[in-house]
Amino acid sequence: MPTTVGRRTNRLAPTSRVDRRIVVRLGVVAAVSYAAWLAIGAFGRPYNFFDMKIYHGAVLWWAGGNELYDFVAPSTTLGFTYPPFAALVMLPMSWLPVDGAGFVNALASIGALAVVLAALLRPIVDRLGWPLWFTVGIATPLAVAIEPSRETLGYGQVNLLLFALIMADMVGLRWRAKRGTHYETADSPLARFVYSGAWAGVGIGLATAVKLTPALFVAYLMLTRQWRAALTAVGTAIGVTIATFGVLGEESRAYFADVLWQTERVGAADMTANQSLAGLLARLYDSIETPGLLWLAFSVLILALGLSRAMSARADGDELTAFTLVGLTANVISPISWSHHLIWVIPAIIVLADAAVRRREASRGLPPRGTGGPSANGVPALRPPIWYPTLTGLRHGIGALGLYLLFLISPIWPYEHQLPEVSHYQDGLFGALMENSLAIALIVLVAALPWRPGAEPAFYHERLGRTAALAARR
Repeated sequence: MPTTVGRRTNRLAPTSRVDRRIVVRLGVVAAVSYAAWLAIGAFGRPYNFFDMKIYHGAVLWWAGGNELYDFVAPSTTLGFTYPPFAALVMLPMSWLPVDGAGFVNALASIGALAVVLAALLRPIVDRLGWPLWFTVGIATPLAVAIEPSRETLGYGQVNLLLFALIMADMVGLRWRAKRGTHYETADSPLARFVYSGAWAGVGIGLATAVKLTPALFVAYLMLTRQWRAALTAVGTAIGVTIATFGVLGEESRAYFADVLWQTERVGAADMTANQSLAGLLARLYDSIETPGLLWLAFSVLILALGLSRAMSARADGDELTAFTLVGLTANVISPISWSHHLIWVIPAIIVLADAAVRRREASRGLPPRGTGGPSANGVPALRPPIWYPTLTGLRHGIGALGLYLLFLISPIWPYEHQLPEVSHYQDGLFGALMENSLAIALIVLVAALPWRPGAEPAFYHERLGRTAALAARR
């Protein structure tokens, strides 16, 4: 009997250890979530769904039989600035009170962010052997705490939802290239269609129909000759716009003929929240308006730089970095990029952190995880001196941490100024640097964000298939 009891005890011990590990991890996730909540309180601003109140008021006004673009929010000069398709999508929020609509949007946005993080982190955690749920459980509150996410949620904005639509297309391109186990074992035509990735481009098209800046991803798809995805995106954007025109002809004519060109409806270019190149130049010139010719010249340069680096990243097998560079470029060259638009720093931080880990592993003579050992053909891999692995990847790790802390603290707000009452140089050069710090970080990322060769290829299988087909024809 003692022996049997002992055996039972030993048999149960591993389960107890697993249970304790799960409890500890849940505690870590809870602690990180609480720390993120405190950080939002410490570094964020007072939030009251300001933008959501405008959207909610506009659709209520519209549902009451009034002209959509005639709405002006009480005590402001702001009205509805999105295309009619966005108004159609937002119409159901008129059934809810404004705070209820804001909380529903926040929950949906956080859920979308968690799904996107799971998709982006999956290849990394599989390589490192980390639990996906635990990694996403930590990453989600950390991502929510930084400036773009907390501003999006606090103002009731839609940036995280649009981000999810665009990243869904990146996942679709990844699936289409791999045609992995899920596709081969799918037991229904619908499941095979989903895992085939043939729908890639729909998300970009829908995002473009809501807000025009995602159209830059269509240009990227064309430049990289991803014709099917590009045509799908263009067809989706045009299709939903034409369909909306058929339903809301008067609103569509008003938007594309008049509202779209009324830049004053959005806000002054020099406002601190505008962290685009146009906002940076306006503040540097201490002017309400951006110097147009200078902005155009630098925008063309940054556009060429961002798209060329995105093409190079994709050619080297890193589709995530390519998409990130396109998103960052769109943030920089857009005339208005409020701080809640800068969601693309989230994948930039992931890319920098993963680049640091990859470089450190490579410098230690370690092969990629799961390749069977640190030697090839029986020859042991050479290892560099002890100090070298310690320093390798350090600049990328510091870059990831510094970028996260910059967008967590968001030093633009203590130095916020508004012309003509207060000059943007009121606090000297340091104050001007802080007020423009997020815009400067975006430009640096477009110019210097590293990519990870072979990390997430979205074309190798496709290219091999074409090569085999050509060989068979010959």
